[in-house]
Amino acid sequence: MKALFDTVSFACSVNVTKAYSTSFSSAVKMLAPSIRQDIYNIYGFVRFADEIVDSFHDYDKEELFRKFEIELDDAIKNKISLNPILNSFQHTVNRHHIKRELIDAFMKSMKLDLEKQEYKTTKEYHEYIYGSADVVGLMCLMVFVNGDEKKYNDLKDSAMKLGSAFQKVNFLRDLKADFEGLNRTYFPNTDLTKLTESSKKEIIEDIENDFKLAYEGILRLPIEAKFGVYTAYRYYKRLLTRLKATPSAEIKNTRIRVPNYQKAELLARCYVKYRLNLL
Repeated sequence: MKALFDTVSFACSVNVTKAYSTSFSSAVKMLAPSIRQDIYNIYGFVRFADEIVDSFHDYDKEELFRKFEIELDDAIKNKISLNPILNSFQHTVNRHHIKRELIDAFMKSMKLDLEKQEYKTTKEYHEYIYGSADVVGLMCLMVFVNGDEKKYNDLKDSAMKLGSAFQKVNFLRDLKADFEGLNRTYFPNTDLTKLTESSKKEIIEDIENDFKLAYEGILRLPIEAKFGVYTAYRYYKRLLTRLKATPSAEIKNTRIRVPNYQKAELLARCYVKYRLNLL
């Protein structure tokens, strides 16, 4: 029975999310049950693609990615895949009519990570972020609005800003791993060998502006999605606050985290605000 296979596939997407990101999986739990699985399905897909280009150094990553692309195309077309993560993702794509252009843009940015190590211009930087993060926010938004095209268009810009903010925070937090481990430089016009407080300040101000514009959209999200997205927003804002307080030299030499007790405190505050209808 296909239904049983789908159930197993969905469980795989949930497990991938929990294994790779405790923070994101916690935020997903705050979503309404009606949309929760679809967000797990999207995360499982983007995580696997990202793992191919970032982690499998002992293997032919280009060949693995090429096969993943072929399997993705077949999964969406045939509405089934023996790869449980792709089977879950195609279910969400077909159910919510996720635009193929969003998926293609994501795959394009992932493919860049196989060959490109430095983003020298603002245009290149923004194009990469659009494909690696903004479109993921738009995929999730299509689930949140459940086919309401007007609502989607109304919230589209804010969803992209939130995706950008999340990705830029990740870039800043992962400077050491990206620069030393993968030899990648995402921030244009920034010498990461001698990151200055001035350069860090400029990056953070850009992220703060993205968050400001994203928040306006969070307030207008459907009730099923608002609490979960707001929780993720507050977590990344807290992470940015810690990065802001960390000297630039230290950011390059460590990976800044939000302690578990602060995560718990943050979740409690978000819940109270949500229950009091203050969002």
